[in-house]
Amino acid sequence: MLISKLNEAQRLALLEPPAGKIRMVLDTDTYNEIDDQFAVVYVLLSPEKFEVEAIYAAPFAGHKAPGGPGEGMQKSYEEILRLLKHLGRSPEGFVFKGSTAWLSAPDRPVQSPAVTDLIARARQERDTPLYVVAIGAITNIASAILAAPDIIDKIVVVWLGGNPHYWHPAAEYNVYQDMLSSQLMFDSGVALVHVPCINVTEHLRTTQAELALFVKGRGDIGDYLFQIFSDYYPDHYARSKEIWDIGPPGWLINPAWASSTLIHSPILTTEKSWSHNPQRHFIRELLTVDRDAIFGDLFEKIEAFSRR
Repeated sequence: MLISKLNEAQRLALLEPPAGKIRMVLDTDTYNEIDDQFAVVYVLLSPEKFEVEAIYAAPFAGHKAPGGPGEGMQKSYEEILRLLKHLGRSPEGFVFKGSTAWLSAPDRPVQSPAVTDLIARARQERDTPLYVVAIGAITNIASAILAAPDIIDKIVVVWLGGNPHYWHPAAEYNVYQDMLSSQLMFDSGVALVHVPCINVTEHLRTTQAELALFVKGRGDIGDYLFQIFSDYYPDHYARSKEIWDIGPPGWLINPAWASSTLIHSPILTTEKSWSHNPQRHFIRELLTVDRDAIFGDLFEKIEAFSRR
């Protein structure tokens, strides 16, 4: 379902790693795990790279949201507010609630304040594209594209979801929750930077001991991040935890910290596998991440913020 009017040269230009400061929105299922919290903090403490225009609460479902995606979105929204309070930032006009349900049909967007805001922002006159950094189920972004296909030509989507194009299964949590939205990302022709989990962001691991050295005691936000990490497991002996979601901002801050390549957009099948067609449009996919460089940058920024 190629709905983009971009030609391949225009799409390839959008897929070049960005140089300089970018305008962006962040779409996050913040309460689902503990990695989104680190990513939100990382983005907001990187003003040299990001002008963050809005944060959208993404839906999720599971043991932390047994009531379904609407409950997950609401809990994510509340968690974003907690993070902003720890950072001393106001949420007014900045944080928007997202979808309360998954896509029910490939032509039926789920309306929400986040979708309305994204469409309005994408349609603003700009010299550079709006970067849409998504680190959860992609329902909000897919809904905006379905409701206003013209925005495809004005945005770059950087999405952490699924596994590399050579891996089976293709799907992981962010993908299989809303397969219709996920398929749209690879089929629509939007300029997409795919950030996989297996073999890529799974290497972004840290430990309670490391965070005790470099995050704990660094202001309210440092203590909060350390506490939620500590609470995640009852026993931290010889245990590390993936902080997957700092991968997309890490690549945007310094593309040298995450190697990437252009590939023909794979087809996400209903069997949650990849199918390949070399006639398809291009996307960019991350191949590796420099774990130490990204965590080092995050720790330095938390330290600097605590000294203000």
